Formats: sequence, C-alpha cells, structure tokens
Amino acid sequence: MDLGISGKTALVLGGGGGLGSAIAQALAAEGAGVAVADISAEAAERTVEAVAHLGGKAVSLEWDLGDLGAVDRHITTIERVLGPVDILVNNTGGPPPSLVGGQDPEIWLRHFQSMVLSVIAITDRVAPLMRRHGWAGSSPAPVPA
Repeated sequence: MDLGISGKTALVLGGGGGLGSAIAQALAAEGAGVAVADISAEAAERTVEAVAHLGGKAVSLEWDLGDLGAVDRHITTIERVLGPVDILVNNTGGPPPSLVGGQDPEIWLRHFQSMVLSVIAITDRVAPLMRRHGWAGSSPAPVPA
C-alpha cells in the first residue's frame, strides 16, 4: 500500500516494543525515516535493527518521557539526523497495575508527566512545522461553549 509518506520523518514514542515497534516498522516499510523513542535504549535499538532489516532508515533515542527538559534536545537530534518531524505517534505506556487508593501522589505526578504532559510538550514542539508542511491540521479544533 502506498500511503504517500515516503521520504517523510516519523517520531514513534514507545517504539521499542509491542504496538510502537510494529508502527515504526510499518512506517519504515512505507518509506518514512523513523525516530524510535523508548525509555529502554536496548528496546529502541532492536526496533531500529528491524527497520534496517526492512531496508529503512531509523535512529534510536533513549527517552524518558517524564523528563520534559529533554524534549527540545531529542527533537533537535531527529531534525539533524532525519529531518523535521512530519508524523508523530504519541504512544506511551501506562503506570504499573496498582490499587487506586493509598498511592503516593508522587507516583501519580510522575505518570501524569510522562503520559500527558510529555505528549503535550512534544506535540507543541513539532506541530507548528508539521502545519507549515501540510502534515497537521491548520487550526485547533473549536472548543465547545
């Protein structure tokens, strides 16, 4: 299938395994360069190796999404190595199974930062250029009254 993404750059968060790895490989099979971000450098590298086996181009990034200060540094690396991000796959893992009650608020804060705030920060960083290139919506969705 030709999705028209050959030569585009994709960033896949959580790309080291499972669904993220499958998405990264599928995008690479369509000709996109893929930045594979994962908290595990080894997992990200395994996906990069699978992409290379498909004949694709990829870069691995060891990226703890809870570290909001790393967003600009990682996006700058992607832009330097593969080009500007055209496709963003916001795939994050969830917190480990636990009881709802009696949890330390720091645990909730850490997971909120890595699962929500990081996605907002990364999207804010790449969306303006994606819009200029015609690869994102041109305006935000209206907010219901």
